Amino acid sequence: MDKKFVNVIILGFGFMFVFTAFQTMGNIEERITIIESRSFSKVFLSHWKFSKLKTLLDSIDKEDNNFSGDGYTSMAIIYTTFSVCNWLAPSFISFTGPRVAMLVGSLTYTLFMITFLFPSNWLLYLSSGILGAGAAITWTGQGNFLARCSDVSTISRNSGVFWALLQSSMFFGNIFVYFQFKDKEHIDAGTRGMVIGVLTAVAILGIVFLAALRPMADNSIGTSEAQRQIQEQRTGWGSAVYALKSAGRLFITRDMLLLSVAFLYTGMELSFFSGVYGPSIGFTKKIHNTPKEIVGLTGICIGAGEVFGGGLFGILGKKTTRFGRDPIVITGYVIHMMAFFLIFLNLPDNAPFKDTEDISYLDPPRPWIALICAFMLGLGDACMNTQIYSMLGGVYVKNSVGAFALFKFTQSIAAAISFFYSSYLGLRAQLIILVIFGTIGTACFCIVEWAAKRRQREETPEDSRTLSD
Repeated sequence: MDKKFVNVIILGFGFMFVFTAFQTMGNIEERITIIESRSFSKVFLSHWKFSKLKTLLDSIDKEDNNFSGDGYTSMAIIYTTFSVCNWLAPSFISFTGPRVAMLVGSLTYTLFMITFLFPSNWLLYLSSGILGAGAAITWTGQGNFLARCSDVSTISRNSGVFWALLQSSMFFGNIFVYFQFKDKEHIDAGTRGMVIGVLTAVAILGIVFLAALRPMADNSIGTSEAQRQIQEQRTGWGSAVYALKSAGRLFITRDMLLLSVAFLYTGMELSFFSGVYGPSIGFTKKIHNTPKEIVGLTGICIGAGEVFGGGLFGILGKKTTRFGRDPIVITGYVIHMMAFFLIFLNLPDNAPFKDTEDISYLDPPRPWIALICAFMLGLGDACMNTQIYSMLGGVYVKNSVGAFALFKFTQSIAAAISFFYSSYLGLRAQLIILVIFGTIGTACFCIVEWAAKRRQREETPEDSRTLSD
């Protein structure tokens, strides 16, 4: 394996360990009281946190009368700061480079988890804000580093391999916590300390992997002497300001505005399968004798679809590069539309709100259909995201920092909006919105991809003539 691909694998393992720890902590931070309360903060950050377990924060609150920290408020601070700081991430990375940015960002994840060992309202919310900023530079740095490790022929493979490793984080931590919290009505201080300690150690292991990444040359810099001189003149604050302006100019270009529609869809479907679909199954009482137990299996099936899709596109990277990104995105679109249709048939319209005896068109609702749909949601998401990564790291290699920052900004805004309306709209209305944005977003992505193919065909004859001369 070449040095670049080894870096991609190390990057994937680093993120897998860091997010095994963080996502597990997020899932146990607040037990779901989803959508029984219509407040924005609770719906915004639900994810699929159904559990019979006492919440971590609730357990701390019962032992410490001075602590009243709220998990939903904490997560709201995280994602609000994350959205805003995506605009500042390119400037930060212009100072530090992507490797240092990812290390600094991953340290904020670890700091956030350690704060649970020292319960304090102000410390919880302060660390949440710091984490939001750290997440912005972490993900923007990851996209830029992935682009540095790739070229036109390898970006699809590398995106798939990274995605498969990242999504593996959905399994390990939650299995560990399940057995640690099993049959516990109250999470005592000893159990909390042990779980937080183990998750912190896992996050530190991820940081060690990220620290092991080897430097890669910035492939956004031109090779001519004039281009190198221009780059050398942009140092310090001048480079940071240039990065911010460059991201702003990129955002208003025709192709990026089209891609933003696809970014919006990924945020909407992310919020649906992570915050609406699982609870909808859990609230549908006729689907199973103990419907809430299926929710855990739903998360596993979503993760299996994500890992399968990422692994498949990693293995078939060369073939997918030859045929383009649009067939995979269209495949993901078709898979999602099929899943939405089956969900429409299987779950009642009021399923997202509360326990219900209602049915949709299938009587009784089928749990195996619900699990198949979960796998399809994960697989379709992998189709979309791996090819967006491939697009941004390939077509936008000259400004990959700005491109990935805009992607995460748009995606997080869309997720926030969809979490908000999910507390007011029934399941069918939400599915209609997803179908509309999925159709438009897929079409917009294909338009940009076809334009990129056309430009590549136009440039190839000129390169050939130059070589022959």
